[in-house]
Amino acid sequence: MQWSDHFAVYNPAMPSSNLKPLHGKTALITGGAKRLGRASALALAEAGADVAITFRNSAQDAQATVIDLTSFGVRAVALRCDITEEKSVKSAIKEVKRELGGLDILINNAANYETANFEDITVKQWDAIFASNTRGPFLVSREALPLLRKRKGKIVNMGSLGGLRPWATHAHYCSSKAAVHMLTKVMAKALAPEIAVNCVAPGMIDLGEKAATSFFKKMAKQTPMLRNGTGEEIAAAVLFFVTAPHFITGQILAVDGGIGL
Repeated sequence: MQWSDHFAVYNPAMPSSNLKPLHGKTALITGGAKRLGRASALALAEAGADVAITFRNSAQDAQATVIDLTSFGVRAVALRCDITEEKSVKSAIKEVKRELGGLDILINNAANYETANFEDITVKQWDAIFASNTRGPFLVSREALPLLRKRKGKIVNMGSLGGLRPWATHAHYCSSKAAVHMLTKVMAKALAPEIAVNCVAPGMIDLGEKAATSFFKKMAKQTPMLRNGTGEEIAAAVLFFVTAPHFITGQILAVDGGIGL
């Protein structure tokens, strides 16, 4: 495996703290190089977990994120993976086991987002969104199952407010995320009692994209909390599920400041 496909940095210099709830645990976050995936990866590392992230095209971001993860004194690895391709997913899960020894937590975060008028959506666009947003979480979860069962692990899927509320210009995206919400519930029943499965459904989360400034200003006014959410708040919801009692499973948690009400 070439350096551009695989980054592993181990930094055991910092002492482990018994106060870290995820000390001794290993987590995999798909699409963890940037945005919400990176925020979740950092939160889990800060809580003491060793972290593997996957990336597809963001090699530079992935390398930087791995370095940042190790600042918390944990082991970290980044693996190039196309979550829509079965062979790529199988390879990534094998690497996680080889590098980190097992798996306790899976965060199915990697996904694509696209705006399109209903009548303009092509079959190619429809299939591409479902491949990344719905097939991906299924494939990664299926391949990670033996490792997660062995440690009675947890899975958190990343849904969306768009999977709970219809957005007129996002038919394919909303449908794919609604499917993730149902997948979460099916998995919660199918994988119990060994594995708990839950879902975080972000609302309007402002990650600082300048091109979306006016849009987010408008959405903030429509939100009961009068602001948009942050990546750290989504990460906190993810951390809640991975540290919560195993009895909590099959839940969809909207983190939206009340805009979905």
